[in-house]
Amino acid sequence: MLRRILLAGVAGGIALTAWAFIGNAGFGFAARTQMRWLEEERAVYDVLKAAITEPGAYLVNPALDANHEFPPGQPVFGVRYGGVGHEAAGPGMLAGLALRFAAALLAAWLLGLAGTRVQERYWRRVGFIALVGLLLCVTGDLPDFGIGGYPAATALAIAAFQLGSWLLAALVMAWAFGNPARRPAS
Repeated sequence: MLRRILLAGVAGGIALTAWAFIGNAGFGFAARTQMRWLEEERAVYDVLKAAITEPGAYLVNPALDANHEFPPGQPVFGVRYGGVGHEAAGPGMLAGLALRFAAALLAAWLLGLAGTRVQERYWRRVGFIALVGLLLCVTGDLPDFGIGGYPAATALAIAAFQLGSWLLAALVMAWAFGNPARRPAS
C-alpha cells in the first residue's frame, strides 16, 4: 500500500506542478489575476516602503466621517508584505513545488485510508481526490475575498484554477494508485 500511496502522490505532484506551469507560465493566469500593475507604481511603492517596515497584512481604511464611522462606498485597500524582495522568487517557487508534492502525498495517503469500496473503482478514486481538492479550494482560496482581499470574481477564478489542478491530479493519481484488488499489495 505504501508503494501505491507514494506512486500516486508523486504522480499527483507532477500533475499539480504541470498545471501550475502551463497555466501561469504559458497562459499568464497568475499575472492576470494576482499581479496587476499600477500606472503610478513608483509613487505608491515609495509611500508603502516608507510606511510599512514590518512584514504582515495591512488594511488601509478611509478616514472616519463626522459620526466616527467609515463612510459607505469608500474603498478599503489590502496590502501584503512578506518581508522579502525579488531574490526570494526562486526559493519561493521551490517551496511551492514542495508544498504541491506534500499536498498530493497527503491526498494519496487519505486515499490509502479509504475503504476498498472507494479504492476498487477508478472513478471513485477520482471523486475522492477531487473532493479533497474541492475542500482545499473552498477553505483556502474562496474565503480570500472582500475587505482588503481579492474581488469575489478573482477569488472564484483562483479557486476554479486550483480545482482544475486537483481534477487533473485526481485523474492521474487514481490511475497511478490502481485497484488494490487487482494487484498484490506492497
